[in-house]
Amino acid sequence: MTTHTGTATELGTLPIRKLLTQYSIPGIIAMTAASLYNMIDSIYIGQGVGAMAISGLALTFPFMNLAAAFGSLVGVGAATLISVRLGQKDYDTAQSILGNVVLLNVIIGLAFGFISLIFLDPILYFFGASDSTIGYARDFMRVILLGNVITHMYLGLNGVLRASGHPKQAMIATINTVVFNAILAPIFIYGFKWGIEGAALATVLSQAISLLRQIHILSNKNELIHLQRGIYRFNRSIVTNIIAIGMSPFLMNLAACFIVILINKGLKDYGGDYHIGAYGIVNRVGFFFVMIVMGLNQGMQPIAGYNFGAQLFDRVIRVLKLTIYSATCVTTAGFLIGELCPHLVASAFTTDEQMIDLAAKAMRIMVLFYPIIGFQMVTTNFFQSLGMAKKSIFLSLTRQLLFLLPCLLFLPPWLGVNGVWFSMPASDLLASIVTAWLLWIQLKKFKKMQAA
Repeated sequence: MTTHTGTATELGTLPIRKLLTQYSIPGIIAMTAASLYNMIDSIYIGQGVGAMAISGLALTFPFMNLAAAFGSLVGVGAATLISVRLGQKDYDTAQSILGNVVLLNVIIGLAFGFISLIFLDPILYFFGASDSTIGYARDFMRVILLGNVITHMYLGLNGVLRASGHPKQAMIATINTVVFNAILAPIFIYGFKWGIEGAALATVLSQAISLLRQIHILSNKNELIHLQRGIYRFNRSIVTNIIAIGMSPFLMNLAACFIVILINKGLKDYGGDYHIGAYGIVNRVGFFFVMIVMGLNQGMQPIAGYNFGAQLFDRVIRVLKLTIYSATCVTTAGFLIGELCPHLVASAFTTDEQMIDLAAKAMRIMVLFYPIIGFQMVTTNFFQSLGMAKKSIFLSLTRQLLFLLPCLLFLPPWLGVNGVWFSMPASDLLASIVTAWLLWIQLKKFKKMQAA
């Protein structure tokens, strides 16, 4: 008899606090490492290449959001589906999901990279590039897009590892990526004089190294789900469910891509290339705290999904509350740092005083309502974790399209470049109010289910 080493069944029995700690700490470490990895890239590029290179890097954010959109369409949808199926002890379907993840990531990763390379320059100009910044953005994205299938597969298999009871292995994969990137980037940028292309190459190679480790782990036949012959066949029902659940983060990242384009265009029209660079700095700093909350969400996701599948609703509610409390502490810390020492933070990225001043001013504005965005992020992910795709999609798009889009269209003509900066905290506040209302309705439903 085959002995499975997967630990997914503990999700329905161990205390919630212990589980969330066990599953979220690896996620937090991994996400913190990933955000540091992004900041290290920006610091190396800003200090080693120049201030305009930071602006060029900021122009790639919509591209990265677009790539993340397709990656999350598969990765997040599959991870949620695997958690629910394991909770239902449907191991055969979970195994088939893994096979479909591999196929979808290969096809989407290759197609996205190929098409984007063909139209790279027109896309970058549409994203807000100028003659001063497009060279940096082009050089960076060419390398990233050539390795796009590696990125997709790495992110997808990391989600599978977390969902199948291996959060520590997923954490190690992410940390390895950061460590190798931190080692390779300065060698390529400073040693080989490859500039921004060297930073991109370090990114792709570090992900490739971690991907090999993931494949090795998932090739172990003693794992609950593992890579094997016969699972690499498209299943219409599985693909449909993956896409339905993954549609929420897909649309959220797609909307984020569109919004960042508007932000870059607004900053370019009302401020100039330096304002785009300032946004690149502030975005990286804010991303650090957002990624920690995402780590908490990664810990919550398999716990909530498994217990919902097992109809243990009291455990579902407990993990939600504990995750919200933790996320609020994290985003409040981001608020305090952004308000109290923005100049110190910005000066780590560049020695250009003009860009430092612009970034510090923008940072104070953008973190105004940071204490409440953790709640909004956790609740959106909570609905996604339970497979409630429509609610998650609605909340994902509320901040981006219902509130932020109108603010970006109407405030800048009235307030100038400050209108772009103030649009972001205003949308944070409004989206959190809507999120609180929808969660209150769902919690009432859970109470009725418990009473039945």
